[in-house]
Amino acid sequence: MNKHLIDYTLHLADNALILGHRNSEWCGHGPVLEQDIAITNISLDLIGQARNFYQYAATLMNSQQVSPTGGDLEGAGGEVSEDSLAYFRNSSNFKNLLLVEQPKGDWAQTILRQFFFSAYQYLLFEKLREIKDEQIAAIANKAFKEITYHLRWSSEWVIRLGDGTEESHSRMLKAMDELWGFTGEMFLPSGYELQMLNNSIVPDVTLIKENWIQKVKEIFSEAGLTFPSSSLIYTGGKEEKHSEHLEDILIELQSVARAYPNVSW
Repeated sequence: MNKHLIDYTLHLADNALILGHRNSEWCGHGPVLEQDIAITNISLDLIGQARNFYQYAATLMNSQQVSPTGGDLEGAGGEVSEDSLAYFRNSSNFKNLLLVEQPKGDWAQTILRQFFFSAYQYLLFEKLREIKDEQIAAIANKAFKEITYHLRWSSEWVIRLGDGTEESHSRMLKAMDELWGFTGEMFLPSGYELQMLNNSIVPDVTLIKENWIQKVKEIFSEAGLTFPSSSLIYTGGKEEKHSEHLEDILIELQSVARAYPNVSW
Protein backbone atom coordinates (compact mmCIF):
# COMPACT_ATOMS: atom_id res chain seq x y z
CA MET A 1 0.00 0.00 0.00
CA ASN A 2 2.76 2.45 0.94
CA LYS A 3 4.62 1.74 -2.31
CA HIS A 4 1.45 2.52 -4.26
CA LEU A 5 0.99 5.75 -2.29
CA ILE A 6 4.56 6.79 -3.11
CA ASP A 7 4.02 6.01 -6.81
CA TYR A 8 0.78 7.97 -6.86
CA THR A 9 2.35 10.95 -5.11
CA LEU A 10 5.24 10.90 -7.60
CA HIS A 11 2.74 10.77 -10.45
CA LEU A 12 1.08 13.96 -9.21
CA ALA A 13 4.45 15.62 -8.66
CA ASP A 14 5.86 14.62 -12.04
CA ASN A 15 2.82 15.96 -13.89
CA ALA A 16 3.23 19.35 -12.24
CA LEU A 17 7.01 19.53 -12.63
CA ILE A 18 7.13 18.61 -16.31
CA LEU A 19 4.24 20.85 -17.36
CA GLY A 20 5.67 23.65 -15.24
CA HIS A 21 9.00 23.29 -17.03
CA ARG A 22 7.34 23.19 -20.44
CA ASN A 23 5.43 26.38 -19.70
CA SER A 24 8.58 28.06 -18.40
CA GLU A 25 10.00 27.80 -21.91
CA TRP A 26 7.73 30.72 -22.79
CA CYS A 27 9.40 33.05 -20.27
CA GLY A 28 10.50 36.07 -22.28
CA HIS A 29 8.83 34.74 -25.42
CA GLY A 30 5.11 35.25 -24.75
CA PRO A 31 2.95 37.02 -27.35
CA VAL A 32 2.49 40.07 -25.10
CA LEU A 33 4.09 41.06 -21.81
CA GLU A 34 0.99 40.44 -19.68
CA GLN A 35 0.55 36.90 -20.97
CA ASP A 36 4.28 36.23 -20.77
CA ILE A 37 3.99 36.97 -17.05
CA ALA A 38 0.77 34.93 -16.76
CA ILE A 39 2.22 31.73 -18.25
CA THR A 40 5.36 32.15 -16.15
CA ASN A 41 3.27 32.48 -12.99
CA ILE A 42 1.37 29.33 -13.94
CA SER A 43 4.74 27.60 -14.28
CA LEU A 44 5.67 28.70 -10.78
CA ASP A 45 2.33 27.49 -9.41
CA LEU A 46 2.87 24.06 -10.94
CA ILE A 47 6.45 23.78 -9.73
CA GLY A 48 5.25 24.75 -6.25
CA GLN A 49 2.72 21.92 -6.38
CA ALA A 50 5.47 19.55 -7.53
CA ARG A 51 7.67 20.57 -4.60
CA ASN A 52 4.92 19.82 -2.09
CA PHE A 53 4.26 16.38 -3.56
CA TYR A 54 7.96 15.54 -3.83
CA GLN A 55 8.50 16.55 -0.22
CA TYR A 56 5.72 14.21 0.85
CA ALA A 57 7.03 11.37 -1.31
CA ALA A 58 10.52 11.86 0.14
CA THR A 59 9.14 11.76 3.68
CA LEU A 60 7.36 8.48 2.93
CA MET A 61 10.48 6.97 1.36
CA ASN A 62 12.80 7.98 4.15
CA SER A 63 10.45 6.73 6.85
CA GLN A 64 10.12 3.38 5.10
CA GLN A 65 13.69 3.26 3.74
CA VAL A 66 12.41 3.01 0.18
CA SER A 67 14.39 4.35 -2.77
CA PRO A 68 13.02 4.87 -6.28
CA THR A 69 14.67 2.80 -8.97
CA GLY A 70 15.91 3.87 -12.37
CA GLY A 71 17.86 6.88 -11.23
CA ASP A 72 21.20 8.15 -10.03
CA LEU A 73 20.18 8.94 -6.47
CA GLU A 74 23.62 8.15 -5.17
CA GLY A 75 24.66 11.34 -6.94
CA ALA A 76 22.30 13.30 -4.75
CA GLY A 77 23.81 12.04 -1.50
CA GLY A 78 22.08 11.58 1.85
CA GLU A 79 18.39 10.92 2.25
CA VAL A 80 15.84 11.12 -0.51
CA SER A 81 14.69 14.71 -0.95
CA GLU A 82 12.53 16.79 -3.26
CA ASP A 83 15.69 17.71 -5.18
CA SER A 84 16.88 14.13 -5.61
CA LEU A 85 13.45 13.08 -6.87
CA ALA A 86 13.33 15.90 -9.40
CA TYR A 87 16.98 15.95 -10.49
CA PHE A 88 18.39 12.46 -10.00
CA ARG A 89 15.78 10.13 -11.45
CA ASN A 90 16.02 8.96 -15.05
CA SER A 91 13.22 9.49 -17.57
CA SER A 92 12.35 5.79 -17.29
CA ASN A 93 11.32 6.36 -13.67
CA PHE A 94 9.02 9.37 -14.21
CA LYS A 95 5.27 8.78 -14.03
CA ASN A 96 3.87 11.91 -15.68
CA LEU A 97 1.21 11.91 -18.37
CA LEU A 98 2.50 11.88 -21.94
CA LEU A 99 0.42 15.00 -22.55
CA VAL A 100 2.57 17.25 -20.37
CA GLU A 101 5.90 16.26 -21.93
CA GLN A 102 4.97 17.05 -25.53
CA PRO A 103 6.85 19.99 -27.12
CA LYS A 104 5.46 23.41 -26.26
CA GLY A 105 4.69 24.12 -29.91
CA ASP A 106 3.11 27.48 -30.69
CA TRP A 107 0.93 29.55 -28.36
CA ALA A 108 -2.22 27.70 -29.44
CA GLN A 109 -0.73 24.31 -28.54
CA THR A 110 0.46 25.57 -25.16
CA ILE A 111 -2.96 27.05 -24.41
CA LEU A 112 -4.91 23.97 -25.47
CA ARG A 113 -2.69 21.63 -23.46
CA GLN A 114 -3.02 23.82 -20.37
CA PHE A 115 -6.79 23.84 -20.80
CA PHE A 116 -7.02 20.06 -21.21
CA PHE A 117 -4.79 19.49 -18.17
CA SER A 118 -6.34 22.18 -15.97
CA ALA A 119 -9.88 20.92 -16.63
CA TYR A 120 -8.70 17.45 -15.59
CA GLN A 121 -6.68 18.69 -12.62
CA TYR A 122 -9.58 20.81 -11.37
CA LEU A 123 -11.92 17.80 -11.25
CA LEU A 124 -9.27 15.51 -9.77
CA PHE A 125 -8.09 17.89 -7.05
CA GLU A 126 -11.68 18.70 -6.15
CA LYS A 127 -11.91 15.02 -5.14
CA LEU A 128 -8.40 14.80 -3.67
CA ARG A 129 -9.27 17.51 -1.14
CA GLU A 130 -11.62 15.00 0.49
CA ILE A 131 -9.50 11.83 0.58
CA LYS A 132 -8.30 10.13 3.77
CA ASP A 133 -4.62 10.89 3.22
CA GLU A 134 -4.38 14.21 5.04
CA GLN A 135 -1.15 15.35 3.38
CA ILE A 136 -2.33 14.88 -0.20
CA ALA A 137 -5.68 16.42 0.73
CA ALA A 138 -3.90 19.46 2.19
CA ILE A 139 -1.71 19.92 -0.89
CA ALA A 140 -4.73 19.59 -3.18
CA ASN A 141 -6.70 22.08 -1.11
CA LYS A 142 -3.85 24.60 -1.19
CA ALA A 143 -3.44 24.22 -4.96
CA PHE A 144 -7.15 24.36 -5.80
CA LYS A 145 -7.36 28.15 -5.98
CA GLU A 146 -4.40 28.20 -8.37
CA ILE A 147 -5.92 25.49 -10.54
CA THR A 148 -9.23 27.37 -10.67
CA TYR A 149 -7.36 30.36 -12.09
CA HIS A 150 -5.41 28.17 -14.56
CA LEU A 151 -8.67 26.72 -15.86
CA ARG A 152 -10.34 30.10 -16.22
CA TRP A 153 -7.31 31.66 -17.91
CA SER A 154 -6.79 28.81 -20.38
CA SER A 155 -10.54 28.57 -21.12
CA GLU A 156 -10.65 32.26 -22.02
CA TRP A 157 -7.67 31.82 -24.33
CA VAL A 158 -9.18 28.78 -26.07
CA ILE A 159 -12.29 30.86 -26.81
CA ARG A 160 -10.21 33.86 -27.87
CA LEU A 161 -8.11 31.83 -30.32
CA GLY A 162 -10.84 29.51 -31.55
CA ASP A 163 -13.28 32.36 -32.19
CA GLY A 164 -10.62 34.81 -33.33
CA THR A 165 -9.01 35.17 -36.72
CA GLU A 166 -8.80 32.57 -39.44
CA GLU A 167 -5.14 32.10 -38.52
CA SER A 168 -5.78 31.60 -34.79
CA HIS A 169 -8.65 29.20 -35.50
CA SER A 170 -6.53 27.08 -37.83
CA ARG A 171 -3.74 26.94 -35.24
CA MET A 172 -6.20 25.68 -32.64
CA LEU A 173 -7.32 22.95 -35.02
CA LYS A 174 -3.68 21.96 -35.59
CA ALA A 175 -3.08 21.94 -31.82
CA MET A 176 -6.10 19.68 -31.38
CA ASP A 177 -4.70 17.23 -33.93
CA GLU A 178 -1.39 17.21 -32.06
CA LEU A 179 -2.77 16.80 -28.53
CA TRP A 180 -6.13 15.05 -28.52
CA GLY A 181 -4.70 11.54 -28.60
CA PHE A 182 -2.83 12.20 -25.34
CA THR A 183 -5.92 13.21 -23.32
CA GLY A 184 -7.35 9.71 -22.92
CA GLU A 185 -4.49 8.59 -20.67
CA MET A 186 -5.77 10.90 -17.94
CA PHE A 187 -8.79 8.65 -17.44
CA LEU A 188 -7.11 5.23 -17.68
CA PRO A 189 -6.03 4.15 -14.17
CA SER A 190 -2.48 2.89 -13.77
CA GLY A 191 -1.65 -0.17 -11.68
CA TYR A 192 -0.88 1.87 -8.59
CA GLU A 193 -4.05 3.95 -9.05
CA LEU A 194 -6.12 0.77 -9.23
CA GLN A 195 -4.52 -0.54 -6.04
CA MET A 196 -5.25 2.75 -4.26
CA LEU A 197 -8.76 2.83 -5.68
CA ASN A 198 -9.50 -0.70 -4.49
CA ASN A 199 -8.66 0.44 -0.97
CA SER A 200 -10.77 3.62 -1.29
CA ILE A 201 -7.71 5.88 -0.99
CA VAL A 202 -7.93 7.94 -4.18
CA PRO A 203 -10.78 9.02 -6.47
CA ASP A 204 -11.65 7.01 -9.58
CA VAL A 205 -10.40 8.98 -12.60
CA THR A 206 -12.86 7.16 -14.85
CA LEU A 207 -15.71 8.88 -12.99
CA ILE A 208 -14.50 12.40 -13.75
CA LYS A 209 -14.19 11.79 -17.50
CA GLU A 210 -17.79 12.73 -18.29
CA ASN A 211 -17.55 16.04 -16.45
CA TRP A 212 -14.27 16.75 -18.22
CA ILE A 213 -15.88 16.08 -21.60
CA GLN A 214 -18.78 18.36 -20.70
CA LYS A 215 -16.37 21.18 -19.79
CA VAL A 216 -14.39 20.75 -22.99
CA LYS A 217 -17.56 20.73 -25.09
CA GLU A 218 -18.80 23.86 -23.32
CA ILE A 219 -15.62 25.82 -24.05
CA PHE A 220 -15.27 24.43 -27.57
CA SER A 221 -18.82 25.49 -28.35
CA GLU A 222 -18.01 29.08 -27.34
CA ALA A 223 -14.78 28.90 -29.32
CA GLY A 224 -16.42 27.61 -32.48
CA LEU A 225 -14.43 24.37 -32.31
CA THR A 226 -15.82 20.92 -33.04
CA PHE A 227 -15.38 18.28 -30.36
CA PRO A 228 -13.05 15.59 -31.78
CA SER A 229 -14.52 12.23 -32.73
CA SER A 230 -11.19 10.37 -32.76
CA SER A 231 -10.83 7.55 -30.23
CA LEU A 232 -7.04 7.32 -30.60
CA ILE A 233 -5.32 7.11 -27.19
CA TYR A 234 -1.59 7.22 -26.49
CA THR A 235 -0.66 5.74 -23.14
CA GLY A 236 2.38 4.73 -21.12
CA GLY A 237 3.46 7.80 -19.20
CA LYS A 238 1.85 6.76 -15.93
CA GLU A 239 3.67 3.44 -16.21
CA GLU A 240 7.09 5.03 -16.93
CA LYS A 241 7.02 4.58 -20.72
CA HIS A 242 7.77 7.94 -22.29
CA SER A 243 8.48 9.68 -25.55
CA GLU A 244 11.90 11.05 -26.43
CA HIS A 245 10.63 14.48 -25.43
CA LEU A 246 10.88 13.72 -21.71
CA GLU A 247 14.54 12.81 -22.05
CA ASP A 248 15.16 16.17 -23.75
CA ILE A 249 13.39 17.99 -20.91
CA LEU A 250 15.38 16.21 -18.21
CA ILE A 251 18.73 16.80 -19.90
CA GLU A 252 18.09 20.52 -19.53
CA LEU A 253 16.23 20.41 -16.22
CA GLN A 254 18.75 18.19 -14.41
CA SER A 255 22.01 19.33 -15.96
CA VAL A 256 23.22 21.72 -13.24
CA ALA A 257 22.27 19.48 -10.31
CA ARG A 258 24.01 16.48 -11.89
CA ALA A 259 27.08 18.52 -12.83
CA TYR A 260 27.44 19.81 -9.25
CA PRO A 261 25.97 17.16 -6.92
CA ASN A 262 25.89 17.82 -3.17
CA VAL A 263 26.33 21.56 -3.70
CA SER A 264 24.27 23.92 -1.52
CA TRP A 265 22.94 26.96 -3.33
